[in-house]
Amino acid sequence: MSSEAEPRGFIGLLDRLGRRTVTGIAEFGYGASLLAECLYWLGMGGKRRQPVRLSPVVAQAMEIGIGALPIVTVLSATIGIMLAIQGIYTLRLFGAESRVSIGVAMSVVREFGPLITGILVAGRSGSALAARLGTMRINQEIDALTVMGISPVRFLVVPPLLAMLVMLPALTLWSDLVGLFAAGLYIAPQLGSSLGAYVDEMTDLVRLNDVWHGLGKSAIFAVLITVVGVVNGASVTGGAEGVGRMTTRSVVHAISAIVITDMIFVFMVTR
Repeated sequence: MSSEAEPRGFIGLLDRLGRRTVTGIAEFGYGASLLAECLYWLGMGGKRRQPVRLSPVVAQAMEIGIGALPIVTVLSATIGIMLAIQGIYTLRLFGAESRVSIGVAMSVVREFGPLITGILVAGRSGSALAARLGTMRINQEIDALTVMGISPVRFLVVPPLLAMLVMLPALTLWSDLVGLFAAGLYIAPQLGSSLGAYVDEMTDLVRLNDVWHGLGKSAIFAVLITVVGVVNGASVTGGAEGVGRMTTRSVVHAISAIVITDMIFVFMVTR
């Protein structure tokens, strides 16, 4: 009995830490292989008579992008107004509230636009992808695809990956526009200027490099959300309870990956 019991104390802590480290490395390797296989099917699917079809990509894009527009619009406007309020309040201490537009422009376009959009899509579409794949795994539908000679990666992973790569940058661009416009609705009357003057100032402040900075991060977030959702969905065990557990795990991992990647991306680009 004692030999089969799990170790306790410090040894037990090391044992759990080791197991989780090995699991994490295995999942990272699985995610990398999934991404490589997606690239393979994109390039070689036509030659193997299993091309990636446009209709499922469009369906996924509608679910990911159009379905997320209302919540992205509301939260982006809220973030923009919040930044404007806090910026004016802080800069007024130094008599520099007229420079609030610079901080709002850089914060929204380079950071908050892609970050809030990525987090929202991870919670909405990333979790749905993990739940769908987990349910299919429990019902052995993925095994059935393999038996029929259909690649599960081409059929189930490539369409949401392509849709995510297209729609997440598009949503980020929309989030930038909404956030800046909402901030202008507060900044213009507070500074005694017009909305047209605010738009002209934003046009001068926001550079193309700033926009590409945010869109580049959103493309990376798209890959992370898809891969994390697929890896967690494919790891489901234990029926409906397992689906719920791995769906929650997918959201946590995707948001954590987005925030950590954002920090690394900003550090490397601003050096």
